[in-house]
Amino acid sequence: MKNIKLILIAIAAILVSCQSNTKTETSSEDTKVICPTKPDSNNIVIMSYNVENLFDTLDDPEKNDDEFTPDGKKKWDEERYNTKLKDLSKVINGVSPAVVGLQEIENQKVLEDLVATPQLIASSYKIAHFESPDKRGIDVALLYNPKEVEVTDSEALHVDPGFETRDILHVIGKIEDEYFHFFVNHWPSRIGGEEQSEPHRIAAATVLKNAIDKALAANPKANIVVMGDMNDEPMNNSLYNTLGAKLPSSDANLVNLMLPLDQLGQGTYNYRGNWNMLDNLVVSKSLLDDSGLKVVDSIGHIYHENWMEFHNDKYGSLAPNRTYGGPNYYGGVSDHFPVWFGLAMQ
Repeated sequence: MKNIKLILIAIAAILVSCQSNTKTETSSEDTKVICPTKPDSNNIVIMSYNVENLFDTLDDPEKNDDEFTPDGKKKWDEERYNTKLKDLSKVINGVSPAVVGLQEIENQKVLEDLVATPQLIASSYKIAHFESPDKRGIDVALLYNPKEVEVTDSEALHVDPGFETRDILHVIGKIEDEYFHFFVNHWPSRIGGEEQSEPHRIAAATVLKNAIDKALAANPKANIVVMGDMNDEPMNNSLYNTLGAKLPSSDANLVNLMLPLDQLGQGTYNYRGNWNMLDNLVVSKSLLDDSGLKVVDSIGHIYHENWMEFHNDKYGSLAPNRTYGGPNYYGGVSDHFPVWFGLAMQ
């Protein structure tokens, strides 16, 4: 009963925060509230985005990247690469984050190309990135605006579920004289089935939890920000039980800012007409108190504009407009919508 009450309180807060700016998406099953996607320019914005296979066009002999070359099965050439960079920079510029965690990037080169695009070059984004052991060569990274964030340290946290996968990126930085621990994640996929592959994501969640516990042991009021594509949803064991990320209205040490929207049936990834909240934002309770920087409205948001969407007639719903479906080039920006939250001084 207590959990149900907490969920109802959280949903009510969302509906109030949406106010008159909401629009509705009508499906065959119900009507869902879609909150405004534009951040307040007065806030400090934290963003996370799975950019769907941002590869360069070069063949790296040490990586399984052959399909993302001009002669590969995806015919990935300079024109398609530059179109994707342009579209990604348009999305990021639309949110104007101080910090953006990225998933599915190939290397340092694609990050440098991205921050050098006309849309982003004025922000002078700096890059935090390490090469991961993932066989396809995809990594995670953090971009940060040095005018708003001072990075003091970074490291890669190795995840070993029994095969080579993405490391977790841990970056320590300072915003408004407060220290933050940013953790950028891209947990193992559900290949082989959700239940069978669940231990792989629990292994990643355990590495993350140990690192967070270490940071909180050093400073119980440390500002923790976890972001990324977990390939799990907020109520799955990896996030809800292993990591311990609960509703923002709970008294847990870690809260998932995307859990209230998940309870409303919203998501960031659409599979055959069903929304999945695979992209999560988890913060420490210290960012919901009444001192210093605080998460605005204690909730996360999904960012999308019409040009980022695909209206699927087969399933009667909208979805992120993806770049590829198998070998077929669709020319969309990504198969995920990005997520974000705002910070403001109390």
